[in-house]
Amino acid sequence: MVIESKHVTVHQSIREVFDFLKDTNNILELMPQDKISDWKSDETSCSFKVQGGFIISFVQVETTNPTRIFLKSGEKAPFPFTLTINLEEKDGHHTKGYLRFEGEVNMFLKMMIQNPLDNLFNFMSEKLRERYAR
Repeated sequence: MVIESKHVTVHQSIREVFDFLKDTNNILELMPQDKISDWKSDETSCSFKVQGGFIISFVQVETTNPTRIFLKSGEKAPFPFTLTINLEEKDGHHTKGYLRFEGEVNMFLKMMIQNPLDNLFNFMSEKLRERYAR
């Protein structure tokens, strides 16, 4: 299953956006606070509980400075997945970005999580845009 968030343009340099997103502690700022609990994080990993009771965990495994951050599912995740944060410099003051999720899920699970994950990743993209709005 592949999910790609909407592409957003933020009013900030690619370096600033990359440095913010590279620290997984900052991902909390992009999350829907009313839909998650039990947040735990450090600079390269995070985990949280989503409505419905299951735990999602990310571990940063690779970065391509300053255009890509590659995360994979942590040990507490309910299924294997990757999440790639893609950034592209538009000019010195704007950055285009989006999230790409790839998960190994069966058809039943896909029907249950497709819409909530679409909503989550679009929400996160929008929160990033809002963070740097002028």
